[in-house]
Amino acid sequence: MNVSCRRATELLSQQLDRELALDEKAALRAHLLICRGCRAVDHQFRFLREAVRTLVARDDRD
Repeated sequence: MNVSCRRATELLSQQLDRELALDEKAALRAHLLICRGCRAVDHQFRFLREAVRTLVARDDRD
């Protein structure tokens, strides 16, 4: 299954909220192997998620 950058970005976002199906995971992984731009989006999503977790944790301590 060949996915577009648009679909890959959707899957990257969705994987933050739900478990992707096996075929979705495989397609996304294959796409990320060849697409530097989508790897950068993946990195940005992961960075933002961790930043929000840190802020929430800090807010909970205050």
